[in-house]
Amino acid sequence: MGKAFNIPEDTVWTDVSPGNRRAVLAQRPELMLVAFSFEKGAIGALHSHPHTQVSYVAEGSFDVTIDGVTTRLPAGGSYIVAPNLVHGVVALEKGLLIDTFTPRRDDFVAPGGAPKTSNALY
Repeated sequence: MGKAFNIPEDTVWTDVSPGNRRAVLAQRPELMLVAFSFEKGAIGALHSHPHTQVSYVAEGSFDVTIDGVTTRLPAGGSYIVAPNLVHGVVALEKGLLIDTFTPRRDDFVAPGGAPKTSNALY
């Protein structure tokens, strides 16, 4: 099981791809909260997974593509992705996405539930 509280100075950031890193903020098998930090121009490559995803644009602005449709979202915007739909983002400026996944993205955690610290796809 994940810990109940996340203290910012204890947050573990993992480099995902050039200009993109993630931090697992909170997680249980049925739900996960993850921060993704992007440098300007960084890409969250098109991908799909069997999880429902809800994302909030906490900082910056992004071009978000879901199932072939692209929309520009500023800070304060949000989106939802149904399981198995192809989706991805491009950071138009330095930005931060806060993503929730249900169930948990087990590929983001090591055995025992600690965040993985090796590279993995967005």
